[in-house]
Amino acid sequence: MMPEFDRDQCFMQGRLLEPLLLDDLTRSNLSESTTVLQSRFASEHYLYLKNVFSREEVAAVRSEVFTRLHAVGEIETAGPDGIYTGKSRREKVPEGLGEFWRSVSQGTALRELSHGEQVTKLMSQLFGEPYMPHDYLFLRPAVPGRSTLLHYDHPFFARGSDRIVTVWTAYGDIPVEEGPLLVVDKSHEFTDLVQASQNVDYESSETPLVQVLQDPSELARSRGVKLKTANFNAGDIILFSMTLLHGSLDNRSEQGRVRLSSDVRWQPAKDPVDPRYMGDNPAGTTGVGYGELNGAKPLTIDWHQR
Repeated sequence: MMPEFDRDQCFMQGRLLEPLLLDDLTRSNLSESTTVLQSRFASEHYLYLKNVFSREEVAAVRSEVFTRLHAVGEIETAGPDGIYTGKSRREKVPEGLGEFWRSVSQGTALRELSHGEQVTKLMSQLFGEPYMPHDYLFLRPAVPGRSTLLHYDHPFFARGSDRIVTVWTAYGDIPVEEGPLLVVDKSHEFTDLVQASQNVDYESSETPLVQVLQDPSELARSRGVKLKTANFNAGDIILFSMTLLHGSLDNRSEQGRVRLSSDVRWQPAKDPVDPRYMGDNPAGTTGVGYGELNGAKPLTIDWHQR
């Protein structure tokens, strides 16, 4: 069966992914029983849930974030459209880049979705016990040309609970040509890569690179697996384990649309918590707070890769 997306529009790091290696993410539905969802997560290490948040809620987040970026010259208009200007005055903000990004990341509309009652209830129900989010939020406005290399999340969250789950949220429609998430199917079974990632506790630029640099198509072909993605709709989420290899497609928007998403880590409330990610002004992975994030950089500056 052909995927529901255009396989000829899927690029990573400027390279077209081999079309026959691409497939749809397995869809899950909140109307399915908790037992079914838990079983699927145990088997595939992710759950892709459609339309968890309403378009109105997502539009409020987009307006909140993009209005802040419009004020520093990066987005053409205040409001939800999110069209990149190719320019930035962000480096001139008096509070500094880290504090600016912390304030954007603490927006009321954003936190209502990323950390609110609806997702808290969902996570606790799915995993059969109270779950709590890390306060530290990774908000990602990806301009055309940006993407994230394949990686496992474990090295960044190697302390505290060993049952952490990432929740990735699409704040807007994100078709494959605009850079949605991609996962490598069955990659939790790549013992060599998983073990290598679990031997890393990332805390500074001196830590070994955790990105998987092998060409994604070559990796999938050599392991006999598929690369899975989708045309995400506004309000879709995908939650996945620390041992699922994932990245994002290139944003190739011809209209200059900025792809907006966030990822937040969730864990059992009773488990130990890594203090780097908690509090009103968390230290973050490397200890410098929100200023360490790619999102804190002016949109004119390339993302770092770890």
